[in-house]
Amino acid sequence: MYRDELNSYLSLVNQLDHNTTDDILEFNFESLKDWSSFHSIDYIKNWYRKQVDSSSMTVREIPLDKCDGWIVNSDKISHTSGEFFSVKGVEVKSKTREASGGWSQPIIEQVAKENPLDGGLSTDGGILGIIRKKFDGVPHYLLEAKFEPGNVNLVQFSPTLQATLSNMSAVHKGYKPHYLDYFLNTDEHKVHFSNWLCEDGGRLYNKRNLNMLIEVDKPIQIVNDNFIWMSLYQIRYLIKKYDWVNSHVRGIFSFI
Repeated sequence: MYRDELNSYLSLVNQLDHNTTDDILEFNFESLKDWSSFHSIDYIKNWYRKQVDSSSMTVREIPLDKCDGWIVNSDKISHTSGEFFSVKGVEVKSKTREASGGWSQPIIEQVAKENPLDGGLSTDGGILGIIRKKFDGVPHYLLEAKFEPGNVNLVQFSPTLQATLSNMSAVHKGYKPHYLDYFLNTDEHKVHFSNWLCEDGGRLYNKRNLNMLIEVDKPIQIVNDNFIWMSLYQIRYLIKKYDWVNSHVRGIFSFI
């Protein structure tokens, strides 16, 4: 059904004079209807709410100087490992902003070091990646219900991989991010999108991440119950209706 209707759509659109590839046309076609082979939108909404209700994460505010492993001094706030990020002060002079006299503010700076996982390639950001896979010919996207201390409801739909260089290097002494190898070794996969996208410059200093969308043909093991396959229609529906989808997912799909 999906393939037949897609072919009819491509045949019709390709009669027009355009420069759009069939891949991009399929992304557009996916958005017209919920073709999911797994779950309805109602199931997805209930699944998300159960993730929120079952969260074991608790967050409480504490004094900065009580943050374990963090150094707070008059110059900056930084981690004892020299990794992750630091918070420093900047003074801004501007004639084009609403505060025409300028201002000063704290700003978060990502620690930029050589990535030991990609053959020494020097990068200054992390990887945000989504895996796409077709089931019965229908494309699905692997998203994670990710728990972060600053998230609304603590949980947001996030990319398959959302990792800084420090995460990839396991500086936190935990496990390396799930599905990392798929994005470090893309020779066997189709790369639909791979580009550096900048983050919010009002609070992050020169911060950017490598945003990726790859398509995998081989079977993929779902590592835990926080991951779920969703259709593009479902993802866009949730973006329109709720605040459950994080900015990284929205950024990756912005290329379509």
